Amino acid sequence: MGSFCVASGRGFLRQFPVLSSMQSRSYSLQLSGDLLRTQGFISGRWVSAPSTFPVLDPATGAELARVSDCGPREAQDAVRAAHSAFQSWRSQTAKGKPMKESVGEIAYSASFLEWFSEEARRIYGDIVPAPAKDRKMLLLKQPVGVASVITPWNFPSAMITRKVGAALAAGCTVVVKPAEDTPLSALALAELAVQAGIPPGVFNVVPCSREKTPAVGEVLCTDPLVAKVSFTGSTATGKLLLKHAAGTVKKVSMELGGHAPFIVFDSADVDKAVAGAMGSKFRNSGQTCVCSNRFLVQSGIHDAFLEKLGKTMDAELRTGHGFEPTTTQGPLINVRAAEKVERQIADAVSQGAMVLKGGKRLEGSFMQPTLLSNVSTNMQCMQEETFGPLIPVVKFNTEEEALAIANASPVGLAGYFFSQDLSQIWRVAEQLEVGMVGVNEGLISAAEAAFGGIKQSGLGREGSKYGIDEYLEVKYVCIGGLSL
Repeated sequence: MGSFCVASGRGFLRQFPVLSSMQSRSYSLQLSGDLLRTQGFISGRWVSAPSTFPVLDPATGAELARVSDCGPREAQDAVRAAHSAFQSWRSQTAKGKPMKESVGEIAYSASFLEWFSEEARRIYGDIVPAPAKDRKMLLLKQPVGVASVITPWNFPSAMITRKVGAALAAGCTVVVKPAEDTPLSALALAELAVQAGIPPGVFNVVPCSREKTPAVGEVLCTDPLVAKVSFTGSTATGKLLLKHAAGTVKKVSMELGGHAPFIVFDSADVDKAVAGAMGSKFRNSGQTCVCSNRFLVQSGIHDAFLEKLGKTMDAELRTGHGFEPTTTQGPLINVRAAEKVERQIADAVSQGAMVLKGGKRLEGSFMQPTLLSNVSTNMQCMQEETFGPLIPVVKFNTEEEALAIANASPVGLAGYFFSQDLSQIWRVAEQLEVGMVGVNEGLISAAEAAFGGIKQSGLGREGSKYGIDEYLEVKYVCIGGLSL
């Protein structure tokens, strides 16, 4: 076993005092030396690039590793390796954060591989009744070919397995471009692919720096040998990749930004609503695309909800380095992310919002988990995705008002609401303009569920029995001239 060490700090927050300067300390993560890889992975080989880029610990800024900075040439090599491997792989038959959040993500990641390995056996076609006696009509499902997979930093393993598991099960080969902040997870998966016996060229990884990302992304979306592009990330970047892919009319799936509403109706169980808010908002320090962003609480339950939520934040949230076992809230991914949350809080306060908990930027990219009341819909935090530990609460009076606010967004990924009125549950679930709805539940992701949004939150679905269809084409075969 090898050691993976970073310089870090000693303290963590009980509530929201200013984070003291981190004292020098070595945090060590024990892991197999084989899994700590820093080169690109192309055609079954570990490949160095002419230069490297640093991977940093967001809590301290300490350098964790230097990784090969692949460019367009390496991206093209990976596409060609995947295309070559596709010819044989397609014919294979199917065979059956804080640390505690990171461990949970690995189990979540594995669940997609298990799910799609089983779904590979259920890629069924159809025999269609023909309009004439002398013919048979068949619908076959076949893999599309090489898939470019471009993934974010917030779930550096699960976002890969959710896409790659479906692609490989369908018979596609893949080129993965991981986020520059978290390439080590993708490279560890490449090593695991080798250990699992995945043939060379079937799974390729091309890490690169932020500076080279545009050029590499363009190759992966425009190369004629690429048949499919799957991307998870911001709506703005997704639109750019769609333009690139349009030139060769590629099949695309996009899981883009969200701005999830979290509605608490008067009939809700307050304790369950608070528990749901804690899970939905503070998972990964608010850095997920399905995190609740806009909290709408009906006037009759508003004060009780705020009081209980504030007390629960006091009792359950601990801010500190991710390696500390008691930490629930780590740093945001970088200083820019913290500055965005800081700007949203300042904007809300300038327009009359009240800070009930937190409200301050700490050292580096740490933010105090923050609770705001007296929030209005014109504030920045209600107009743009936060990606941080901020709960802005808007008071509303009627169901119609809540739905109007919730649906007044160009994106529609996830939405949540709490109610014990069965008729209201049906009405609101159908009228929320999102792709996924959590009813009396704040954590909804699962390998078995269809993950995806509507509006500008993306195209297609991941996970579930529908996820594998994103990597398949339907071919119609008509056999005529039969003597039947």
